[in-house]
Amino acid sequence: MNILANSIRPKTLDDVLGQEHLIGKGKVLRNLIENKKMFSLILYGTPGIGKTTLAKVIANEMNMPYEFLNATQNNKDDFLRAINDARLSGEKIIIIDEIHRMNKDKQDILLPYLENGTVILIGLTTSNPFIKVNPAIRSRCTIFELKALSKEDIKKGLEKALSYLPDIDISDDALMYIAGASGGDVRCAYNILEVAYYAFKKDITVDKIKEIIPKANVFIDESDDGHYDALSALQKSIRGSDIDASLHYLARLLYAGDLDSIERRLSVIAYEDIGLANPGIGPRLDSAINAAERVGFPECNIILGTIVTEMAMSPKSNSVYLAINKAISDLNEKGATKIPDNIKTNSSAYLYPHNYKNHYVKQNYMPKEYIGSKYYIPQENNIENGLNKVYNERTGKK
Repeated sequence: MNILANSIRPKTLDDVLGQEHLIGKGKVLRNLIENKKMFSLILYGTPGIGKTTLAKVIANEMNMPYEFLNATQNNKDDFLRAINDARLSGEKIIIIDEIHRMNKDKQDILLPYLENGTVILIGLTTSNPFIKVNPAIRSRCTIFELKALSKEDIKKGLEKALSYLPDIDISDDALMYIAGASGGDVRCAYNILEVAYYAFKKDITVDKIKEIIPKANVFIDESDDGHYDALSALQKSIRGSDIDASLHYLARLLYAGDLDSIERRLSVIAYEDIGLANPGIGPRLDSAINAAERVGFPECNIILGTIVTEMAMSPKSNSVYLAINKAISDLNEKGATKIPDNIKTNSSAYLYPHNYKNHYVKQNYMPKEYIGSKYYIPQENNIENGLNKVYNERTGKK
């Protein structure tokens, strides 16, 4: 049996669902394709969002031969064969799924041919490439994030799929329910529709769809951004020190299985919302993340539940968040002005603080235009109070 998701896979840019920020009229990928000029890319986004589809559409629209490889499933010989084919044909697109898992041997094979343009790489990953992809590969690629598909995007795809299912009779509400229940994964939506077709064919209603997916997706709501709303709710609940709400939203996110998004958001919370009120939380979170990744699901639920509970209970401070944003805003306004001579490399005018009492000596560090600027203002909590007291005593500042 030919699976519906494969039958309906788009072949042109106009068939691709969503991603208007990349392939809409006048947008970067569409312009590159229309100008018949392509560069190595990394496409990243959640599962089922259309990374593989878009990569193959790019190759088709460019009228270029391509090879599809998986960084873990294909061996070194497969990579050598694909590159040799590229050398013989003159130019070829190589699509590599799970590129964040590509080992050094395969990278070393690929890199020279990326450099000389024999190979155009399109890497695919569900992980953040700025963190997970090797810098040697990343620096040679332009990185594009695929945005979550809206319920309307997925419903549009489902409506197109109906023409592949003869005599199907399904309500509009049922289509919208499938679109919501898929959690932004169009492949999942097609699979649900196909099961419903072969199970019922006629008079397919929401109730019949619920028989297929009785445990409704936790992100079915009135918005198109349920996943991002849940991440936002997690951060606001931890910031607001509501332990139970924090655990509730963590559970929703764990249910969706997107460990990377949870870990990234928790890292932001540790430094944006807890900060100097509990500076040890960052390293402890890193340890928890490493343990969670090591054991995987479902055991990681306990590890992340523990650290989220601690984060919700922790004292809070956003003093550094405010300080660095103020410093950046100031820099944007005044620019990068001349660094004082006394702290330039090999300056004879530099006073070495370790040669002085309390490892402190008064001297100017600020560019002239920034003298008097104050960014960090301590907030009321035990650790910042203690640090500020010691700092003032040591430097004589108030």
